[in-house]
Amino acid sequence: MNEISKTAAAARVNRPSGRPFVFAALLGLALLPGGCGYRIAGKADTLPETIKTIAIPTFANGTTEYKIEQYLTQAVAREFIVRTRYRVVGREEEADAMLQGSVVNFFVYPVIFDPESGRATAISILTQVQVSLWDRQTGKQLYANPNFEARERYEVTTDPEAYLEERQAALLRSSQSAARSLVSAILEGF
Repeated sequence: MNEISKTAAAARVNRPSGRPFVFAALLGLALLPGGCGYRIAGKADTLPETIKTIAIPTFANGTTEYKIEQYLTQAVAREFIVRTRYRVVGREEEADAMLQGSVVNFFVYPVIFDPESGRATAISILTQVQVSLWDRQTGKQLYANPNFEARERYEVTTDPEAYLEERQAALLRSSQSAARSLVSAILEGF
């Protein structure tokens, strides 16, 4: 073994492993955001610890869109069940809090047209909801937004026979998207 090889071998043996340093750096980075008051978006929960159950009666529908209030109410209840620690109950008397909502506007309008047929190929949906969450025990309003808006866009075929099927699926997707945004807004206090 020549002198250069011996020096290189000795350097490898005496070199400290970088693993403890990397672990310490990662641990420090993981603890830093929590200590500075930062939080990951969508993970906050500003509701009081006393709230464990929420009643979500069917939203009112102030629009002409058939069943939109049912789709939205079901989607909001599902979001609370899947994403939160809260239990959704069917009766107001069993709940710690009650979420009330009303679909006040529901707009569907074309945004892209097929140049050959003149038919819409992309539709945009705007859902406006008045919503409030109340603590049933204290009567305190925990969240309110008189003008909550959710937008969704979907593609449509130029075949008029397939339009109704696509519209129904789009209404369900739009309700799910609005529910995700609404539950996040409630939990984060926005």
